[in-house]
Amino acid sequence: MRPIADCRLYGFLDAAYLGARDPVDFARELILGGVDIIQLRAKNWCDNAIAAVGRRVLPITRAAGVPLIINDHVAIAREVGADGVHLGQEDLRITTVASARARLGPAAIVGVSTHSLAQAKAAELLAPDYIGIGPLFATGTKPTAAPIGLATLNNVAGLVHLPAFAIGGITMENVAEVVNSGARRIAVVSAILCAADVTAAAREFKTAISQRRRNSGLLSPTRT
Repeated sequence: MRPIADCRLYGFLDAAYLGARDPVDFARELILGGVDIIQLRAKNWCDNAIAAVGRRVLPITRAAGVPLIINDHVAIAREVGADGVHLGQEDLRITTVASARARLGPAAIVGVSTHSLAQAKAAELLAPDYIGIGPLFATGTKPTAAPIGLATLNNVAGLVHLPAFAIGGITMENVAEVVNSGARRIAVVSAILCAADVTAAAREFKTAISQRRRNSGLLSPTRT
């Protein structure tokens, strides 16, 4: 299974964008496009529906060595046998990183959403495997969330030592700015899932972050 340190592009199976399309097909397309890790996020689905999709998708991601992360639901991640869980700030009020890892096993991946430098630094003390930092820009995925901006991203990149995925409103038009502001990893939802060719869109983002990191001198053998 691909370690988080080697993951650069975080993709999603987000129910808000799947419509009637088969999530298994989406998973295959994301993997073909070079996505390194996939999160199943379905805010309005019942637990049984999330688990059913997770069980169908897991063999595809497992065969490719791509971790499958379940959003919010530790119990579903355990039931499905997923590779980990992602916890939002609200989830942390009832589920700690340590308790999630205890339920899922020591090899499980536990990620945490953060929306400010203070939250990112606080998350570091909880020892998750990675954090998400955002939303960087206005995004339809979380329309009520205020963008944190690139300055915050730059501060997080300099002061927080966990693997951090920049997220929120990232497009091909602004990905260069995101990488130049310190991002070594990005998470992209609608700009990939809403593309006419999901595989091609994922490949473009993977290429962009790799090229920009090389060109701007952000590749470093000592930093993850």
